[in-house]
Amino acid sequence: MDLLRGVCLALVVVATVGGVAVFVRGVMRIVATVRIGRPAPGRFAPVGPRLGMLLRELIGHGRFQHKPAVRVAHWAVMVSFPLLFLTLVSGYGQVADPSYGLPVIGHLPPLEWAIEAIAWLSLFGIIGLIRLRLRIRPRADRPEAEQRRSRFFGSNQAQAYFVEATVLLVVAAALTLRGLEYALASQDPATEHLASAWHFPLTAWYGGLWSGASTSVLETAIVVTATVKILVSMSWFVVVGLQPTMGVAWHRFLAVVNVYARRTSDGRPALGPLMPLAGPDGSPIDLNALEDLPDDVRLGAGAVEDLTWKALLDVSTCTECGRCQDQCPAWATGKPLSPKLFTLALRDHAAATAPYLQATRAGSGETEPDPHAGIDLVASGVIDPDVLWACTTCGACVQQCPVDIEHVDTILDIRRYQVLMESAFPNELGGAFTKLERQGNPWGLPARARLDWAKGLDFEVPVVGADVESAADVDYLFWVGCAGAYEDRAKKTTRAVAELLHIAGVSFAVLGDGETCTGDPARRAGNELLYQMLAAQNVETLNEVGAQRIVVTCAHCFNTISREYPQVGGRFEVVHHTELLDTLVADGRLVPTAAPEASTTTVTYHDPCYLGRHNQIYSPPRELLGALPGVELAEMPRNKEMSFCCGAGGARMWMEESIGTRISTTRAAEAVATGADVIATACPYCTVMLSDGVAAGAAAAASPADPRAQVGVPEVADIAVLLLDRVRRS
Repeated sequence: MDLLRGVCLALVVVATVGGVAVFVRGVMRIVATVRIGRPAPGRFAPVGPRLGMLLRELIGHGRFQHKPAVRVAHWAVMVSFPLLFLTLVSGYGQVADPSYGLPVIGHLPPLEWAIEAIAWLSLFGIIGLIRLRLRIRPRADRPEAEQRRSRFFGSNQAQAYFVEATVLLVVAAALTLRGLEYALASQDPATEHLASAWHFPLTAWYGGLWSGASTSVLETAIVVTATVKILVSMSWFVVVGLQPTMGVAWHRFLAVVNVYARRTSDGRPALGPLMPLAGPDGSPIDLNALEDLPDDVRLGAGAVEDLTWKALLDVSTCTECGRCQDQCPAWATGKPLSPKLFTLALRDHAAATAPYLQATRAGSGETEPDPHAGIDLVASGVIDPDVLWACTTCGACVQQCPVDIEHVDTILDIRRYQVLMESAFPNELGGAFTKLERQGNPWGLPARARLDWAKGLDFEVPVVGADVESAADVDYLFWVGCAGAYEDRAKKTTRAVAELLHIAGVSFAVLGDGETCTGDPARRAGNELLYQMLAAQNVETLNEVGAQRIVVTCAHCFNTISREYPQVGGRFEVVHHTELLDTLVADGRLVPTAAPEASTTTVTYHDPCYLGRHNQIYSPPRELLGALPGVELAEMPRNKEMSFCCGAGGARMWMEESIGTRISTTRAAEAVATGADVIATACPYCTVMLSDGVAAGAAAAASPADPRAQVGVPEVADIAVLLLDRVRRS
């Protein structure tokens, strides 16, 4: 027995020294990689709110709200890591003395209860997670299109199985030790009082199975089990320490920092406004500062060292779970963009490049430029152009990511470099940029046509500066937007909102030809300077006319004016038209009536990404539909936070989809499958895209043999149009 203890003790000492040393080396390599990034100001303060948010996220596991079983399983495994660490510490003592217990807390009942409960939960949890991975893993013998449907496609499965096997073995060893400790304690009069369900509430039954074993057998079993537990743990330390890009293992440490350093301290994901274009010191760059910048300044992220340290921490934290990939509309429709694979490509490139960049910064005395510095992420092939430009910026990846990776900000920062520094962007965007710059709208139509939508109304639409002196003289300034002014389908929404406000007695005015594009298409396409030019012009106009409260029909305009204009000094109270109309209906100022035929109309509602996911406005549109007599809401399977994009965001409205299936067609098919008579929208981009998607689906289903032909072709209409149709009858 003494020889066995000596051998085991030597093994655990050597394994621990080696494991900790290699693990620390891995930590240092990750830190070195993150440090090559640019500053990201404001990520550590305020400390109190950030710590509170971190605890809520860790304890509540809020990002798993749609997967309750996975939520419980992952929570148990996560909590087991720090709690069962105490059993690892006591394991060292048990190698030398099988009856060893931690001083003071070793036999504390509450701690023993917690350890056993979490150990069992973790055991069942990890088994469940392994089964889930095995069930949905991509299968090599299946076509790639089928493999892509697995969220684990592209993930390193071997690394994942290694981590899961380690957790399984460590938890099993901890439970085995508890049973053996019970049996050993029951044989010693000095510790017999411990051998009870009070101290072993969930393992006493198992310990009783060892009642016939001798003391020497029990001691040997404890020494061997404790040694195995320690060796398994230290082998994990060695493996992950040698592979600092093994996110499936490192995320349990890095996620704590990454979640703490998220964009805001209130727990919201990094959606809504984009981060401003920043200089080398992390401070925002505006048009007025351009002349003061050095000639060699790099705008956006062209190379890995142009990313912020938070972006590099993001890519290091990725656990390869694929939940972002599972929700990405580009990936789901056959595009090459996977937020996960995009992140992993940056991670691997950063890890390979960082040592050279660090050595150069340390001052080696060399005057030759480092060939590893300034490697263009796109031109070098790290990020494929089709990957970069496929993003619709819908934010599904950010919403779903359990470790708070800010995919959209990073993608847009790389776009900024390609547009501003390399003039490398899809051809279609060149025309859109020119039209925005010259005409103030991406359609390239004259400003004098901005009021054409109001022709034929039976009341006058007042224009600020012509009919009313100031926007402060009316209840709301109606921001029409480019689509609302120029696109025929969107004009119906604009007219409907104007008529509804008139019926409700809400005074409003428009800017007419004084309005110009908010700049959203330019910003999402990476043309930050054009965005700033348009934004500055609009903010100046809005301030001059005394705008206080603004109502908009476009989700993109809503997000830009309310969430992004404060970055350039424009702060206004902005409401979406569904919010305002919902309030007017609730107050009785608009009274919907039933259709004369008293038939039921089935409506399905599509959540616009920039209204729902980016700004958390889900209830008002549904409340409006619920207030319409004879209307029955049929939700699509993917709705609210899980909603599927229409395909227009990220300036994709102005780019052709030449790869895979059109996103709008896929979403429209999902809406049609509900059997709804009407697809309700709340954004002109969505109205356009879904109308085209429905038309494309109807054309494809022209054959009676196609099941889609039996469903019918629903109407696509904004909620305001549906409401006006019912209010007119009153």
